[in-house]
Formats: sequence, C-alpha cells, structure tokens
Amino acid sequence: MMSKILYWLPRFLAIISLLFMTVFSFDVFGGEESFGLKMMGFLVHNIPVLILVAVLIIAWKWEMAGGVLFILASISGTVFFHSFSGNPGSLIVIAPFLIIGILFIIHSFFYVRSRKRKSEQVSL
Repeated sequence: MMSKILYWLPRFLAIISLLFMTVFSFDVFGGEESFGLKMMGFLVHNIPVLILVAVLIIAWKWEMAGGVLFILASISGTVFFHSFSGNPGSLIVIAPFLIIGILFIIHSFFYVRSRKRKSEQVSL
C-alpha cells in the first residue's frame, strides 16, 4: 500500500503543479492582439511547463533521473526568480517541484531496494 502511495503521489503532485503553472499563462488572452499573437504568447508562457512535462515523462520511466531533474528545475527556478532576495511568493510555484523530486528519489530508492531483496530471495 505504501509503495503505491509513494508511486502515485509525486506523479499526481507533478500534474497538479503543472496545471497550476498553466493557469498563469491564460492572462495572455486578455489583450486586444490578434489570435495568432495571443497563441504565440500562450506558447511562450508555457515553455517552462513544457520542459517540466518532459521531465515528468523522464521521471515516469526513470525515477532517479527524473527526481534529480525535478530538484535541478526547482533550484534553477529559485535562482531565476530570485526567490530568496525579495520574491518569496515564487516559492509557491517552485517548492512543489523540490518535493516531487525528493518523492521520486525516495520511491526509486525503496523500490529498487525491495526488488533486490525479492530477487535475492528467489535465487536462494
């Protein structure tokens, strides 16, 4: 049961966090520009989301690598948004990705460890 929770929790949190980030890009549709410019602005606003979707795809297949990439993404977001020098609100968007990366690594560690134990028991 705990293994299933550790398996699905980071994936669920990643999807929810990515949807939360996507909501911020809908402000593009408020202006009076042409539809093409609005769509281009929407795409530009969602570049970080698209990169994190790629990281989620990697993490779904290779949890350890994905966990490290999520942690690196949170660190780079912290540096990019100057989170610790006057912009603490950005941590609401960045902190979940640090937690997600840690959860992927924890599940990978325990899952690989339990698989080794099971394979050792079978070989005995």
